[in-house]
Amino acid sequence: MTPEPTGRTAPPPARPGPAGSDAVTVRAHAKVNVQLAVGAPRADGYHDLANVFLAVGLRDAVTARPAERLRITCAGPGSEHVPLDGTNLVARAAALLAARHGREPAVHLHIDKDIPVAGGMAGGSADGAAALLACDLLWGTATPRAELLELCAELGSDVPFSLVGGAALGRGRGERLTGLPVTGTFHWVFALADGGLSTPVVYRECDRLRDAAGESVPEVPEPDPAVLAALAAGDARALAGALANDLQPAALALRPALADTLAVGEKAGALAGIVSGSGPTCAFLVEDAGTAGRVAAALEASGTCRAARATTAPAPGAHRVPPDPDARPRPGRRPR
Repeated sequence: MTPEPTGRTAPPPARPGPAGSDAVTVRAHAKVNVQLAVGAPRADGYHDLANVFLAVGLRDAVTARPAERLRITCAGPGSEHVPLDGTNLVARAAALLAARHGREPAVHLHIDKDIPVAGGMAGGSADGAAALLACDLLWGTATPRAELLELCAELGSDVPFSLVGGAALGRGRGERLTGLPVTGTFHWVFALADGGLSTPVVYRECDRLRDAAGESVPEVPEPDPAVLAALAAGDARALAGALANDLQPAALALRPALADTLAVGEKAGALAGIVSGSGPTCAFLVEDAGTAGRVAAALEASGTCRAARATTAPAPGAHRVPPDPDARPRPGRRPR
């Protein structure tokens, strides 16, 4: 069984709802990689990672409702870039869970986006984890937590962490999790870029740059003890000094303008800046909420990003939210 993070933000496991419930809404959060150590390419083309995840306050919501067939809709910033067919992780999650329980994936899944699309913050993975839990609760299938985590790993490397949240070390492709203690509150600003960066392309560029430099790369990288200690102590300055992303040189080579974004955020008062995952979002660790506001304003005024978002960490894993009787769903894109 995959251990869950031990951070204080992890909510209790959601209880299955009765089959035939009208609707179930589940929220799941974005992540930042405070360390992303990438090993040498494996024979299967993947890389072993030491991936230290931290869940942050930006979040999506997925609502599951009974339907005659599988249907996906989406609303919110960037929703025009979200596929509404079977390639979407929410559709794959519903189909995978339905197959596990020998039923049809007859469900309408509505994604309410707030996590930047294609920004290296695992928004798609968060949606996949949220859909998996929402369908399990809607259908009353009561899938054991360990099995849900196995299904998450089938969907993608970042999906298991989206389910559990908090802080965790990801091994293998990032899907094998070990919970990490995390205390205090970390303040972050995320600078959102126009367009995306393909994760496979960034990994290939990372390999190319390393080969060109004759760099010796371990097959299985290790987490930095300084990162783990800073999370456990809630020490933002120590964490800022230890932030590391092996994919950052590749992301900067493919999108040189990101260097300007990093420079602006650090000059405005961030403790440190880093490319988030495979990019192109840049993440800035700051001292407090006031500094976060000033850094976000400076980034937006600089023209080096399309928007900046301030938030905090850690955040919980995927969890059900109670229905709001006064809430009205936002109109969303329907599948073509």
